[in-house]
This record gives sequence, C-alpha cells and structure tokens, in this order.
Amino acid sequence: MESVPTIRVHIEKFMREKNLKLQHFSDITGINVGTLSAILKGSRPMSMNQLNQITSVMGLEKGYFYESYGVESFIESSPHWRRLEPYLYECAELCKLDCIQQVITHVTDDRSYIEELFDVAESFFARGLKEAALILYECVADSEKYQHSERLALCQYRIFLLQKTLSKYDNLNAAVKFESYIDKLNEEVQLDAIKDLANVYNTIHLWDKVDAWARELERKAEFQLKIQSRRRKSNKRRLTAYPLFTYVAYANLLISSVYDARKEYENVLKYIEKYLEIVEVENPTQEDQQIIDLFLIWGEGNQYASQLMLGQENVINSYLDYIENNPSEILAGLINILQASNQYSFNIDYALDRFKDQINLFNTDMYIKGSYNDQMLNHVYQDFYYELANYQMKQRNYSLGMDALLMCLDLSSSSKDDLMCIKCLDLYGEYRSEAAETQIRKYKKLIEKLSLPTF
Repeated sequence: MESVPTIRVHIEKFMREKNLKLQHFSDITGINVGTLSAILKGSRPMSMNQLNQITSVMGLEKGYFYESYGVESFIESSPHWRRLEPYLYECAELCKLDCIQQVITHVTDDRSYIEELFDVAESFFARGLKEAALILYECVADSEKYQHSERLALCQYRIFLLQKTLSKYDNLNAAVKFESYIDKLNEEVQLDAIKDLANVYNTIHLWDKVDAWARELERKAEFQLKIQSRRRKSNKRRLTAYPLFTYVAYANLLISSVYDARKEYENVLKYIEKYLEIVEVENPTQEDQQIIDLFLIWGEGNQYASQLMLGQENVINSYLDYIENNPSEILAGLINILQASNQYSFNIDYALDRFKDQINLFNTDMYIKGSYNDQMLNHVYQDFYYELANYQMKQRNYSLGMDALLMCLDLSSSSKDDLMCIKCLDLYGEYRSEAAETQIRKYKKLIEKLSLPTF
C-alpha cells in the first residue's frame, strides 16, 4: 500500500522547490523559527493557526491539508482538545464534513470528549452550521444511547429538528423516534419540543396525534405557569423560546386546527375565542406584545375562515381586506376562500384578480414566508394549487386549472406526498380531455418521475 505524504513532507518539498531557508520561511509565515524547526522535525504538534499560515504561504486554499491534519493529529496520534476544538470549528466553517465525521468517529470511541463535543454541537446549532452539528449530535447520541440522560434526549431533539425534510414519511419516522425522549428533556424545553412535534404531525395531517400533543402541551404549559407565578422574584434564566402563555395559546390554536380538519367549525370558533382570551396579558412586555399581536392576527383570520366554511359568503370582502393588510396571511387566506368556493360554488374570480400579483410570486424566493418553514410551506403550496385547480376546472377555465394541477402534482411528487399525488391523478383523470398537448407531455414526465401508470 502506497504511503500518503505527511504535511511535513509537503512543506519540506515546497521549501526545496522555492529554495527557502528555514529562517526565510519563518519570516514569511510569521512562525517562530524554533517552533517551525520543531514542527518539521516532528517533535512539536502544529496548531490550526500555524497550519493555516503555512497553507496560505504555500499558495494553497484554506483547508487544503485538513484531512491530513485530522489523520495525523487525532487518529495516528493521541487527540488533544486544545487542537481538536479549533479543528472542528474550522472544518465546520468550510463545510468539510467528511473530515469532521472521520475524526469524531475515532475520538468518541473512548467517550473522552463527549461533554465537550456536545457543547460544540450546541454552538454549531446556534450558528446555523446544521450539517456539522448533526454529525456531532449523532455521535454523542450513539455514545450515550444506554445512558437515558437529559443530554441524550436533547441530542435526539436536535437531530429531530435537523432531519426534517419535505418527505412526510421521513418526518413521520423522525417524529415517532423522537417521541419517547420528550419526557427526559428539561420540563421547560419539553414545551418547545412538543410544539415542534405537534407541528410535524400537523403538517402530515395526523390529527389525532396533533390533538393529543396539543392537549399535553396545554397541560404542561399551565403547570409551568403555576410554578412561574410562585417565583415572580426569581432571576432564573428562561429556557423556553417564548413566554409561557404562548404555549397555552398555541396549544388551543392547534386544537382549533384539528377541529378545522374535521370540519367542526363551531368548535373551531370556540377554541379561537379561547386562545384570544389567553393572550389578554396584563402589563405585557415588548416581546409579549409582539406575540399577542400575532395571535390577534391569526385569530381574526381564522374567525373569517371558519365563518366562510360555514357558508357565510358575506365575510369574503372583509377577509380579503384582512389578508391584504397582513401579507403573510395571503396564501392561507386564499386557500380558505378557494375551499369555501369549491364547497359552496361561490364565484371568486374578483378575489383571484385582486391578488394576481401576489399569486405570481408564490413558490418563488420573493414570497413572504411569514411563520412557515420550508417544509410547511411546500405542503401549503400544494393545498393552494390543488384548490385553485379544482376551482378553475369548475369555472371551465381548463387551461388555468390544468396548469395549477400540474404545479400541485410536481410539488407533491417532490415531497413524496402520496395522498396529494393520488388526489391530483383523480382530478386529472376527470378533466384529462381538456388538457393541451404541452400539458399532457408535462403530465407524462411527472408520472414517469412517480413511476405510476398514466391515465
């Protein structure tokens, strides 16, 4: 097996080719000549800063030697945290994930640096270095899988957050795996974890799960509020992402969404009133007020939507004014209006015309996401384009309807949402005779991607 040249061999070769003496190389790298001599003799380890200085002088891109450095410093030699920590940060910043994986797999064998690695993972997570953080969390979790510790539970929570994809089945698997760890988290952290878990179930329409976790969230949040009321003078740092009343209100919002899915609109209105009462906070802070304003906006919009789904066509204009004044609610509002129009045969051409410019921005980087993350947004787009397709077909605007339907099929196939794909196929089958040649070709391409039979 051919041996791989060490970093020291590369440096010595560079010095020979450039005819550089040790003192001159010391001057241009800014590394003390004695230190440099010891590094080249192999009697002194090289720091990350020194490696970067030498790499730059050699005219190589930063990180060129990181793989070799990882092997020489942490696999072939005993690892030292003083060198390992900066190495992980440098690799993360340059997205050299293979280097991190290689070194961490070796380092976690003896569990020497589990606590330190967890702290670095948390730092990566806070900085948005998600892929690097995921590697560390998975290694720490694997090392602690029999410990049943809070740290293991927190690792699993972070892994759950980082592994969410556009695929409903990936998210379902991640959610089911994470559920058993929630009770091991800090009681305050549990509130955010349950909220995030319920949001995933909400996205994939598992309404019984949403209902169960929403009620658990309400119970736990109310308990924490009681504890907080007894500690009004406590300076204890808050561990939740939001003030505690937020979670009680949000739990009721989730419950209202369950009743909405079940078409029990009177109950929806009941729970809307409930969370609007919860956010009536005395002497709110600036943070409290921002959250209160958000719930007031949601509450008003959800009231219009529920009234509309009860067949009250007279609220449409007020609803349109509302979403125009709250641009982040336009997408959800139009979906609700389309659903009601499809159910009650309302003509809403004027509403679609009023928001045509905003609709043209949907599914582009210029659209205002509001409170949606990418995964949620994908599913909401699917709902919009499906309802739009259904409406336009009923209005005999077949070309517009078919375009919307194909957009929905494209989005649902990308996220592997089989239920929506089937709904699209059924609707296409009903109106396939109205499809233009270009639309037929596009449909066949999408079907090939799905590996399903054409109609």
